[in-house]
Amino acid sequence: MKTPDASGDSEDDPRGPRKPHVPEALPAGVTRWKCVCAYDGTSFAGWQSQPGGTAIQDVIEARIAQIFGGLIRINASGRTDAGVHAHGQVFHFDAAWRHGPEKLRAALRVGLPPGIQIKSVRAVTADFHSRFSAVGKTYVYHIHLGDADPFTRPFSWVIERPIDLEAMAKGAAVLEGKHDFRAFSALNGPPKEDTVRDLRRFDLVKRGKHVRITATADGFMYKMVRSLGGALVSVGYGNLSVEQLGELLKTGKRVARVETAPPQGLFLMKVFY
Repeated sequence: MKTPDASGDSEDDPRGPRKPHVPEALPAGVTRWKCVCAYDGTSFAGWQSQPGGTAIQDVIEARIAQIFGGLIRINASGRTDAGVHAHGQVFHFDAAWRHGPEKLRAALRVGLPPGIQIKSVRAVTADFHSRFSAVGKTYVYHIHLGDADPFTRPFSWVIERPIDLEAMAKGAAVLEGKHDFRAFSALNGPPKEDTVRDLRRFDLVKRGKHVRITATADGFMYKMVRSLGGALVSVGYGNLSVEQLGELLKTGKRVARVETAPPQGLFLMKVFY
């Protein structure tokens, strides 16, 4: 565990089987636009479109419809659950726009609520796909030790009981690497997808009362990051040993002691292409 200051979660991406992406030819005059956005997920019903129109996808698509005069579907790198946040979610859409990416970004930003920000827009080739072209993602999970103020609580898992951070760091080292992570996903029933992932980075950094868990992998299964974070907290509480954590990797069977961490601490930081 790194401790620079001694004083002191798409994820949720039920991809299904991996498929090769077959590029579609775009109509004449139509451009594929790659967008990076940030959002505070507190007030939204997750990323994926919902019947009530309360998802982040719904809000962005409504703004795009206002600009272009009709519904245009967007495709994201993955889904995030209700309450999960993002600094670097990526989505794309196809539309005819002749005024350049910066003016498109400005047009998108004007009509969006303050909880959603379009950070960048650029034209890409037709073979780019936000989901299928991705080769990795980084998520960060935030934990706050002790009582938290109103500006920290909405974005952290607040833990007010003693916890062993050294044991958690040992647990993270066991989980880091290429493994079958079926026991750390929310998949149900018989295997329907490849559950092997390469968790290239999984570590803890403590600064004061703040603990940041960083997870970088070639991909994440449904609720995988929150399950990994919850498992580490179970180790920190003494409810699960580091050795038992390793056994879960071998058996692939989820147990009740693998808690799903609450959504508000999870941030999608970056998608790699």
